[in-house]
Amino acid sequence: MKVATWNVNSLRVRLPHVLKWLESEQPDLLALQETKVRDEDFPWDTFADRGYTATFSGQSGYNGVAILSREPPKDVVHGIGNGFADEQRRVLAGTFGSLRFYSLYVPNGERVDSDKYRYKLEWLAALRGLMAQELARHPHLLIAGDFNVAPDDRDVHDPRAWAGKVLCSAHEREALAQLMALGFSDTFRLFEQPEKVFSWWDYRGIAFRRNWGLRIDLMLASSQLSQKCLGCRIDKEPRRWERPSDHVPVIAEFTFPDRYVQ
Repeated sequence: MKVATWNVNSLRVRLPHVLKWLESEQPDLLALQETKVRDEDFPWDTFADRGYTATFSGQSGYNGVAILSREPPKDVVHGIGNGFADEQRRVLAGTFGSLRFYSLYVPNGERVDSDKYRYKLEWLAALRGLMAQELARHPHLLIAGDFNVAPDDRDVHDPRAWAGKVLCSAHEREALAQLMALGFSDTFRLFEQPEKVFSWWDYRGIAFRRNWGLRIDLMLASSQLSQKCLGCRIDKEPRRWERPSDHVPVIAEFTFPDRYVQ
C-alpha cells in the first residue's frame, strides 16, 4: 500500500500537477492540504475519472484538506471535535479497512510572540487529546500532513538561523514530541536517510535551488503500523515544475496483502 501527503498550496492552481503526479505514482491514498477550495467547487469528478474517491473539507482562499482514495472511506470526521472550537478546515479523517487515516494542516503560528502561535500550541494539545482516543480505537493509525514543525535540527537547512523561530521553536517541538509520545513514529526516520532532505522551501531567495528548506510535512504511524512500513521518501521533482507548490509530496509504503489493512 502506497500512501502520500502533499500540501498543494491551492488545488485550483496545482490541479494539473496533482493529476500528473497521481498518474506517475499511483498512490492508494493521498492526503492534500491547503486546497483553498470550497466544497461545492471541489473537482471530485476529475478525480473520479481517474479512479479516486475524493473526500474533502474546504473553504475559499485558504486552508482546506482532502483525501483521495481508491475506495470510499468510512467514518469520515471533520475537525478536532472534543469541544475544541476551530472553524478552519484543517482536519479530515476516514477509515479504509482497519486503517484510520488523517489529513492534517497544522496552523503556522506566524511568530512566537503572536496570538496565532499560542493558538497553534492549543491546537496541537487538542490534537494530542484526539489522537489518544483514536489510538485506543484504531491500532493502525496514520496521521499525515503539513505539521508546520521541523522535528529537530536535522530537518532544518540552517539550525542556527532558525533557532527559536516559528516552525523550529522549543515549544512547538515539545508539542510535537508529546504527540509522538502517545505511540507514533516518524516514518521518514524509521530508515536511514541522506542529510539535508526537506519538504518545503520558501519561494523567496531561490531557496529551492540552494536547498534552504525545512522538513515539516510528516507521516506519523502508530506502533503496529510502523512495523509494516517498508520505506518513506520525499519526492522533490514537483518543485521543479512550472508554478509549483512550495511543498513536495512525502510517500510511505506499507506491506499488506491487499490495498488496505485487513
